[in-house]
Amino acid sequence: MIALNFPEPSFRFRQSGDQAQIFDELRQKWIALQPEEWVRQNIINWLIKEKEVPSSFIAVEKTLSTEKNAMRFDLLIYDRGHQPWMIIECKAPTIKLDEKVLMQVLSYNVKLPVPFFMITNGASCYVANKKAEQTEWCSAFPAY
Repeated sequence: MIALNFPEPSFRFRQSGDQAQIFDELRQKWIALQPEEWVRQNIINWLIKEKEVPSSFIAVEKTLSTEKNAMRFDLLIYDRGHQPWMIIECKAPTIKLDEKVLMQVLSYNVKLPVPFFMITNGASCYVANKKAEQTEWCSAFPAY
């Protein structure tokens, strides 16, 4: 596995033919263990264990339809009032977190307005507050 900057997880793995799989506790199904999925599962684990986000407040890979196309976000976190709070875009550890990744996560805001955005490749995580006067990318996670 690729080492990431997250706490040590306790995942279930299996081999299906020549494909490694990881069990997604939130979706309750086996998922192909691709690099992006490894990051997604680690961020979910971190959100639940370290940030104490209730698992029922996390939506995984849901489709948003717009007039022009359909988009699928990686993670959506709801606040305690059950309103969309943060969209998280997960990338493989080899993917650079650049303007293209930022624009991808910001494009979800057209259909699903949220106050916070996060992009991560497992090695780096950047969070932005959309309502701040000057948005600064930082590694600090907002208080949940």
